[in-house]
This record gives sequence, structure tokens and C-alpha cells, in this order.
Amino acid sequence: MLSTLFRKRLTDEQLATVFVNGVLDVTGNGFKEVVELIKYDAAFVTTPHLDETKDGHFIMIVIVGNLSKLDEVFEADEVGKLEEAIIERFSDAFQMTKVEFKRYLSEYRSFMSRVNHPSKNMHYAMSKAFFHKYGLNEYQDEYFKEMVNPNPLFLKRMDEVMESFFWNWEAFFKRFKIA
Repeated sequence: MLSTLFRKRLTDEQLATVFVNGVLDVTGNGFKEVVELIKYDAAFVTTPHLDETKDGHFIMIVIVGNLSKLDEVFEADEVGKLEEAIIERFSDAFQMTKVEFKRYLSEYRSFMSRVNHPSKNMHYAMSKAFFHKYGLNEYQDEYFKEMVNPNPLFLKRMDEVMESFFWNWEAFFKRFKIA
């Protein structure tokens, strides 16, 4: 009870910094585990060759997924300000201008929307984007390879994996409140 009374207050800028650092930390540490899970997934007839150091696509997929969820947590006017602060922090982290990062982010959003069409489910979009960006089609059996679509069993498992890369706002708001 006392912990909810004495939650630390954060500004939008502080929240953006915590969010960006958290996303970068979880993706940096989690990518190797995701690669290991994929290497041993039964949906592939040959073992996928993924470089554990090539996590750039994965990071962007997770960023897009998390940014898409902001409107489920915050009011519309808050989302705009918060997203701008987050984009500024990510652009700094990636040593890009804000304009460059926005363009890059827009390209990933568009790509994820295309590979996930007509679904609007972000879990599917993240899983399908990972599948395509990391060239996993070539490791599937002929049926799915010809369709250029992920095996639904792999997709289901990947959706569960991607779930763990969404920011846990419920836990966050137990410790912090927005000023």
C-alpha cells in the first residue's frame, strides 16, 4: 500500500529515457535467446543460420511493436508528446538525426503492416516481420517456402516469444507515475 503512495514521479522526458533504455536492454539481451529458439524450432527443415550479433532488425521490430501500444495506455494528446520524446532518445542512441530515425521507423511500420495485411494484430506483425527480415523462408519445408509464408506453428510460437518484448506498463505504473 505504501509503495503505491510513494511512487516516483517522472516527466515525459524521464519516461522516454527509461523506456528507451529498457527496450534496448531487453532486445540486446533477448536476441541471442530468440536466435537459439529459432535454431531448434521444428518448423524448419534445415537449421537457420542467424548471426547473434545482427540484432538491428529485431530491435526495430520491437520498437515499432511497443510504440504501437502507446495509445492503449495513454491519452491521445499524451501519446504524441511521449512518442516524440521516445523518438528523440532512440535517434540519439542510434546516432541518427530525429528525421532519419523517423524515416527509418516509418519504413519498418510500413513493412510490418504490409507483411501482416489484413491483420492488425501487432504480435503477428512482429513475428512475420522477424520471419521476413531474417530470411527464414529458405529454411522451411517446400510447401510453406513456395507460399513465402511462415509455418503457422512457427508463427504461433514466435507470437509467444514476441509477447515477452512488450513493455509491461502495469508493472511500470506500480513503481512510477507521470508528472
